[in-house]
Amino acid sequence: MTRETISFIYTTYIVSTPGKVFEAITKPDLARRYWGHENVSDWKPGSSWEHIRANDERTVELVGKVVEVSPPTRLVITWANASQASDPASYSRVTFELEEYEAMVRLTVSHDDLEAGSGMANGIKRGWPIVLSSLKSFLETGQAIDVFAKPRASELAA
Repeated sequence: MTRETISFIYTTYIVSTPGKVFEAITKPDLARRYWGHENVSDWKPGSSWEHIRANDERTVELVGKVVEVSPPTRLVITWANASQASDPASYSRVTFELEEYEAMVRLTVSHDDLEAGSGMANGIKRGWPIVLSSLKSFLETGQAIDVFAKPRASELAA
């Protein structure tokens, strides 16, 4: 039996440079400011990476491998919950593509090979839009948004 998979593609435009956007994704001290997590790796093909909660506990929440890296235009990583690191079927794939677009960067994030209906797929559907919005705000204004914000009760009832 084959598992059903889904993909998500998100594109945003950021008034910045490809180098600054790439650094914001790969440098732990920058990622923590808009994502609440640090992406930690040496960013070489085949190396592991960890997505570490930027708090006192420093919980490793996601893990994966660097598949491809071409700074500042492309990064491809595998992605899984740390608790499922030993299960090859739990891994999905994330591709970051950065393209100069006049005085902006067009950032396209493709998240592929997610198990349809899984907790990870549901989290991705809600997570990437707010993370990318926070990245855009951070790079354009110096202020990130709260990626851990929850809908107000009145919005849930609507």
